[in-house]
Amino acid sequence: MIQETPGKLTARDKKLANFLYWIPWIAFPLIALPFPVVFFLLFLGSAATDAAAVYLLLAVIGLALGCFAGALVMILLFLYRKRWLRRLRNKLAEDGITASEVIWFTSELSTAERKTLLETGKHSLLLADAYRETLASRLTASRILAKSNQELVRVRSRITRARSLAGADTATLLLDLESDQRQLESLKTEAKDRLAEARARLQTIEAAASRSLNQAETHAMLRRLSATQEHLPLVIEMDELERKTLREAERDLKELESPVSQKRSGLDDG
Repeated sequence: MIQETPGKLTARDKKLANFLYWIPWIAFPLIALPFPVVFFLLFLGSAATDAAAVYLLLAVIGLALGCFAGALVMILLFLYRKRWLRRLRNKLAEDGITASEVIWFTSELSTAERKTLLETGKHSLLLADAYRETLASRLTASRILAKSNQELVRVRSRITRARSLAGADTATLLLDLESDQRQLESLKTEAKDRLAEARARLQTIEAAASRSLNQAETHAMLRRLSATQEHLPLVIEMDELERKTLREAERDLKELESPVSQKRSGLDDG
C-alpha cells in the first residue's frame, strides 16, 4: 500500500476542493426553488379562484423564504470552503510549498504577482516555471517569518511570566526560554534574508517578462509598419496611374469633341 506523503495534495483533496467550489452555487437553487415551483404549478392547474389565490400567495411566500434559506446556506458553505482551504494550505505548507502547489495559494499573492503569473504563463513557459518556483520560495519564507514572529511573541510572554514568579527557581526555565528566543530570532533573520532574495528574483523575472512582452509587441507593430510602408509605394503608384488614365481619357474626349465643334461652326457660317 502506498502511503501518502504528509503535506502533499491527495486525490481526495482535489475532489473535495472541486465539490466545495460548485456546491454553494448549486445549493441556492436547490433550496430556494422547489416549494415555489410546486405551488406555482398548483396555481396554474387550479380551477377555483380562491384556491388559485392561495397557491399564488404560498408560491410568493415560499420564494421569499426559500431565497432567504438558500442565501443563508450559501454563505455558510462559502465560509466552510474558506476555512477548509485555509487548513489545506497549512497542510501543504508543512513541508514547504512547491511550484505545483502555488495555485492553491493565489489568495496570498499580491495583485501584481497574480497578473505577472498569468501573463508569463501565456507568453513564456520557461519564465512561468521560474516565476512559480520563486513564488513558492517567497510564500514559504513569508510563512516561516509569520510563524517565527508568533512563536517569538509567545516565548517573550513566557519569559516575562517566568521572571515575574517570586520565590521560585526559574533559572533553568529562563535559560531554556532564552535559548528558544535566540533560535527563533536566528530563524526570523534567515527567513527575512530568504524572503528578500525571493522578492529580488521575482522582480528580476517580472522585468524579464515585461521586456519580453514589450519586445514581442514592438516587433509586431514594426512588422505591421513595415508591411504598410511596403504597400505605400504601390498605392501611390496606383494612384498616379489612375490619375494618368483620367488625364488621357479627358484628352481623348477633347480630341473627339474638336472635329464636332468645327463641323458645327462650318454649318453655322454657311
